[in-house]
Amino acid sequence: MKYEEDFRYMSLIQTVSDVNNTFLSRREITCNFTGLAGKLKKLEAIDMINKEFSLGEKVIIPIRLKNHSGKSIITGTFFVYDDEGLAKKHINPTIFSRLEKSKAKKVEAEKAEETPGEEIDTKSEVGSPAEKPAEETEAKSEETIGKKSQEEKSE
Repeated sequence: MKYEEDFRYMSLIQTVSDVNNTFLSRREITCNFTGLAGKLKKLEAIDMINKEFSLGEKVIIPIRLKNHSGKSIITGTFFVYDDEGLAKKHINPTIFSRLEKSKAKKVEAEKAEETPGEEIDTKSEVGSPAEKPAEETEAKSEETIGKKSQEEKSE
C-alpha cells in the first residue's frame, strides 16, 4: 500500500522536455499525464498546461496526446505561441478547426446544463414546423397511392 500513498502526492503532470524553439518563435512542451489514460481531453490538457506553467494569454496548441498501452500514462506534445497569427501560419488549419469544434461543443453542453427545461418546451410544441412537412408528405403519399390504384383499375 506504500505505492498508493506515494501516488496521491505525485503531480499529475511530469515534464519530459521543455524547449524554447527560437527559430519558429514557439515553446515546445512534452509532458506525461499520469493516471488520466482514456479520460483526458485536449481542452482539459490545455487548461492543465496553462495552470502548470503559468502561461496566461499565450496560445497553447495540443499537437499530440499519445496513450501508452498497459499504462495509465498519456504523453502530450504542446506548442505555445505568443501570437495566434504566427501559430496559424505554422500549423495545419485542420488542427484549429478541430479545436474550434470541441470548444463549440463544450459551450453547447454548458448551455444545455444551465437551461434543460427550455429545450424540452421547444421540442414539445404542437404544430411545430418539423411536424407539418411530415403530415403533408403523408397526405401526398396517400394521393399518389390512390392515383396508382385508379390507374391499375382502368387498365
